[in-house]
This record gives sequence, structure tokens and C-alpha cells, in this order.
Amino acid sequence: MPLTVLSDSDINSILHSLDRDDILVLQNNLAEALHEYSTGTQETTGCCQSNQPQRIAIPATNNQTTLFMPASTSTSRGIKIATLATAPEAPGNDSLPSIESTTSNTSTTSSSISISNRPKPATPASQMSNLSISSSNKTDTSITSSQSTSPIGSLTLLTSTGTPYAFLAASTLTAFRTALASTTIFTRRTNVHTICVFGAGLQALWHIRLALLLRGADIHHIHIINRNFERARTLMETIYTSPSWSHLRNANAKLGFSIVSNEYGEYNRLLKDHVRKADVIFCCTPSTVPLFPAEYMTSAEGRKKGRYVCAIGSYRQHMIELHPDILRQAVAPEHKHHHHRHAERGGVIVVDSLEACMKEAGEVKQAGLSPQQLVEIGELLMVKKASMKDIEEGGEGEVGLKRWLQAGNVIYKSVGLGLMDICVGEDLVMLARERGFGTMVEGF
Repeated sequence: MPLTVLSDSDINSILHSLDRDDILVLQNNLAEALHEYSTGTQETTGCCQSNQPQRIAIPATNNQTTLFMPASTSTSRGIKIATLATAPEAPGNDSLPSIESTTSNTSTTSSSISISNRPKPATPASQMSNLSISSSNKTDTSITSSQSTSPIGSLTLLTSTGTPYAFLAASTLTAFRTALASTTIFTRRTNVHTICVFGAGLQALWHIRLALLLRGADIHHIHIINRNFERARTLMETIYTSPSWSHLRNANAKLGFSIVSNEYGEYNRLLKDHVRKADVIFCCTPSTVPLFPAEYMTSAEGRKKGRYVCAIGSYRQHMIELHPDILRQAVAPEHKHHHHRHAERGGVIVVDSLEACMKEAGEVKQAGLSPQQLVEIGELLMVKKASMKDIEEGGEGEVGLKRWLQAGNVIYKSVGLGLMDICVGEDLVMLARERGFGTMVEGF
């Protein structure tokens, strides 16, 4: 069997050639694998949890961590090895800092820009070149700002009998498979008009791209929030100047983008405004402090709006993007009588893996949640699938579940599964062979 080798450039070329129907096929394949992970047994599927060893983390130099993530499906075995930057744990600090400790109230010239398709510019290049941008010279050493957080490594795939058949670069693959899982619930949401994205790396890029591919006609505003303005500006330039983004940025005349960084004097006001108005929040940073105060979502005003909040950037116990109070409120029992109209809560946090998140997710650990307060996305989608079938056959079904997933407050926490890499990697290898991407090594 020939060995297929896919560089990061090859994978980018494949992924940028995919249309909405292609993405939905890949998403459905991943959803089925996650279904089997949550509900299968060793007798029924290779994707079951019993066949997915816990990953091993080995500290490296310069605040980096190397992860070894073995996994299997019914047709493949494999392992991803990836090294990525890790925010250092502050010794002896058991309390969460306030949001002010991570923001700047310095009055600077605007480190904020807005771009809209209304009116449509002559060219994307002229749209970017006409921007007047200045920012603080303050140095931000956080890994959530200037240092790249994209993993560097590889994914090796073997047949069920142990024959190596593919070797893939891990950086873009990891970002894409994470966004593919995140947008499984996103596609079902009723309102996605306003999206907040924390971060400006590969994870942020692929969450934005898949959101536009899947629901572009429904999206009006995308706010990119990042500590380092120049990195966010680079992401915006990619979106507005790259030919592979032209069909996405021009498909909806109502679509507009903005960037806000904490180098801007109005940061706190804009942060609160963007979070409060958001229908969807993608958190894509390896932060060690909450990205915004809990009260933006937990106060009576903050609870009026139903949101889909996805936290995928932190993956160790000391790393955290959402304040624990947000999770605690999400799982708290509903009061039968209250004086304010609130969006519906599901009483659980959706996770990719209950075992992994109980062990590694900072938000889950610091909120003190129990396994009974978490539900795996694979199990949840199985219930949804069954309830939808019942409704189609004339039954009442899980109406409350459907209403919550579509319009309630849904929080999804992911620390990443090797199974996701294997499942998506299999599909990319198939696409590469069909479309002529990559390098084939015969007789390996």
C-alpha cells in the first residue's frame, strides 16, 4: 500500500477547495464517530471510548508541551504527536484575577477597526489599504497575544492490521477538526447574526471560515477580539485579501467585521457590548484568566439572550477562558418563579469527552462540576437524532431539548480528542487521493 504524505500546504489546499456540502459530509462523519465514542462498545465499534487511550503530556522547554494522542476508529489506528505553547501556571495563586488585570485602560489612539460590505468596496485590497490604524507600543508577553499557539507535529495513520498508510502535518488539521466539531451545534442554532471570536490564530480562522461556509447568509457581524492588535489585523487581511475567501466575504451584503484589542482605551466598554449582543461566542485562546467578567452573562440583563458559547482554547487545569461562575449558573436548577425573562438553560455543559474534561478542562475543574453535570456531544446528538425521528413520526419528542439546542444557553467545552484527528485525517487522505493532492510513496 502506498504511503500518502500531506504537508500543511497540501492540507490547506484541500480544505480551501471544500464547499458547504463537502463540509457537511465531513461533519456528519465526525458526528457519527463521536456518537460511537459515547455509546459504542468494543464489540460494536472501534471508535468506542475503551479504544481511545488518554493522551500523554510531556513538558518541553520554553513553556511548551508535547502531547501524544493515540486513537482508533473501526478502520484505522493512529497517533498524533504535537508540541504547542502553554501558558505558565502562576505559583501560589488560587484566586481568579479580575478582568481589569488583563486589560488596559490606557487612552490610546484607536486599536479598533470595522469593515463592512455596506457599501461594497471596490476591491478587498483598497478596503484594507484605506484603514487608518495605530496602536499602543505596550509589549504583551502573553501567549494569547503575539506568540503562535498552533501545534507543530504530525499525525500517523495505520490500517487496522498495522500498515502505515498516511503521514499528515498537524497544525491546520488540528484547527480544522476542532472547528468542525464546534460547528456541529452551531449549524442548528436559530440565531447566528452576531459572532464574537476571541483569538486570532488558526483556531479562530477556521471557526470563522466554517461559520461562513455553513451559515454565511445568516451572519451580519463578526467581532474579532484579541490582545495583540497586529495579529488580529493579519487575520483580517487574510479574510479580505485572499482569493480563497472571496466567495465567503462577498456572499452576504450585510456581513461586517470588526477588531478590538485591549490596546484600545474603550476596550472594556466594547468587550461588554460585543459579548452581550453576541449570538455565538468562539473562545480560541490558551488563556489562564477569564476572557470577560462572568456578570456579562450571569446578570439578569446578560441572561436574557440565548447564546452558543464554545470554549476550545484551554486544555489544562490552570488554563481557563470562561469564568467558573458562568458554568455554575448554566448547571444550576431552574427556579420556577423569577422576575426576569431568561433564556432557557439545559442544566448541563456539553463536552467532547467527559473523562478528559473532568481531568484536564480548567473551567470544569475550577467550577467544581460533577460528571452528572456534563454531557458528551456524541451522546447529546444521539438523543437529538432520536427525538427528531420521533417528531417526524408524529410524536412529541424531546421538544425541550430541541428548543434548548436551537435557542437556549448552550456551553460547549472541548479539550480535543485523538479520535477527531483520526476520523478527519481518514477523510482528508481520501480527498487527497481523489483530487490529486500530496505525495505518494510507493512500496513503503
